[in-house]
Amino acid sequence: MAEVKVPFYGHVKQYLSIKKEIDANIEKVLMSGSYVQGPMLKQFEAELAKYAGAKYAIGVGNGTDALWLSFMAMGIGEGDEVITNANTFFATAEAIWIAGATAVLVDCDENTRCIDPKAIRKAVTKRTKAIVPVHLYGQCAPMDEIRKIADEFGLLVIEDNAQGIDGAGKNFKQGELSDVVCTSFIIQKNLGCFGDGGALWTNHQYVNDTVRKLRNHGSAARDHHSFGFNSRLDDLQAGVLSAKLKHITAWTDRRIEIAAKYDKGLKGLKFITIPCHRPGYRHVYHLYEIETVNAADRDVLLKYLNDNGIDAKTHYSIPIHKQEGFPWGKSARIAGSLANAEKNAASCISLPMFPELTDAEVQYVIDVLKAWKK
Repeated sequence: MAEVKVPFYGHVKQYLSIKKEIDANIEKVLMSGSYVQGPMLKQFEAELAKYAGAKYAIGVGNGTDALWLSFMAMGIGEGDEVITNANTFFATAEAIWIAGATAVLVDCDENTRCIDPKAIRKAVTKRTKAIVPVHLYGQCAPMDEIRKIADEFGLLVIEDNAQGIDGAGKNFKQGELSDVVCTSFIIQKNLGCFGDGGALWTNHQYVNDTVRKLRNHGSAARDHHSFGFNSRLDDLQAGVLSAKLKHITAWTDRRIEIAAKYDKGLKGLKFITIPCHRPGYRHVYHLYEIETVNAADRDVLLKYLNDNGIDAKTHYSIPIHKQEGFPWGKSARIAGSLANAEKNAASCISLPMFPELTDAEVQYVIDVLKAWKK
């Protein structure tokens, strides 16, 4: 078959598709002369809160900051334990460490690869303060089960929604069963700006008021400061996000359509498994993650895809507890077996997935995979 180049990201295509809207917002910010904590940021925060169905939305520097600023606002720190996935991006655990707490890593469900509620329950101790479920690859974690555990033990719940914006569960929306939802807007996310950016939303006024001060040098009024940091979503990025937010549902629908094409085309291949989709959930497919049945095949298959013009990647090939920067000791502990997380890391391959993929490009990826022979 003739080789086709299939990129992993469609950033430029997406920009060109709504260029007039983005450019208009950027010009509006530039002409306002107010680039930090100005009117465009306030506009986007109001739009995001309305979209999320939350009382408050706060823009910050990035998704990692959204997490640890939330932790600090809720009093999570030294001596506290926070339970989260072992199979997620390093920043989830990193934010726990920045806040001064101990990250407790538990296993994922063997099918969905989201955090396993049974593993959460077994990991709870007297020091446990919070649970941070990650909506991995774009599918919501089972928040109804997690909320029951949190209520039983009096725990806070902070959703890491860096990969899951516009998603939902069968009987819940994001934020309905948690204290805070944190997200990332770095360019490769489903809702991405032109650099770094992040936000959180909540219905707790104390979290809103505290994070707004923490992100701005501890200041709620000019020349008045307490302890704080510098983590502000600038107005240019807010303008980009404001333009894009209007299209997120349509873009998600296209991701779901592409995923269905992958599902149909790849079903029955003996050497890979395709993503598990919980019935009734709105899976937003930030990533379309396949796994090789035999972990030893992963790197060979990945190279084969790359050699045939398909920019496939891995997410994430090294679990957190095997990273060089993993702080063994009081800052982290492993609770139970992490066998599913380790299998996920050893066998995962992310296929190209973005709304601007053409049907022909998707079919090419399918055809190349079907033609693979070990």
